[in-house]
Amino acid sequence: MDPIDDLLIPPPRRVPWLLRPALWLARRMTGQDPLPARLLAWWPKSAFGAGVFEVAAAGPGDLDPRCLAIARLVASRTAGCPFCVDMNAAAAARGVLTDAEIDALLVAAPNDGGGFVPRDDREAAAAAFARALSLTPVQVSADLRARLRASFSSREIVVLTSTVAQVNFWSRFNQGLDIPAAGFSARTGR
Repeated sequence: MDPIDDLLIPPPRRVPWLLRPALWLARRMTGQDPLPARLLAWWPKSAFGAGVFEVAAAGPGDLDPRCLAIARLVASRTAGCPFCVDMNAAAAARGVLTDAEIDALLVAAPNDGGGFVPRDDREAAAAAFARALSLTPVQVSADLRARLRASFSSREIVVLTSTVAQVNFWSRFNQGLDIPAAGFSARTGR
């Protein structure tokens, strides 16, 4: 069965010409069908905004890659987005986290007693913050605020917050349109 059959709406038959290069690039970079991007083609203005948000995402030099990978995986899992878990597990597997760490993060978030053991206070705080921001309602305790301030600079807290917010944007978008995992990671499959 084609995963497109289970979507809330099908992708448009024709993608506006302005979006075609971005879709081609997304397919080339990921090696997979950029289904969320194709569905965004129904509203090009939103596709443009999401593209800018994605291009401006935190990366190397903005915050250490392990903290970003941990935050993305915890947010993806907490929000329950199969596509996000799939994509972020594959990205983390590119030398940022070990297979055992990824598996532990996918089984349960650190605050749920999962098997993931953070290397330091920064990783623990990043995981706890990603979980807190991905729950509804968002509840960041005074203790977690203090841990964040002790572990990260103001700039790093903004980078971490925007990274988790980005995962949550995609999670809500993907789940709203029934977008399944794409097969980026062998762990999550399709």
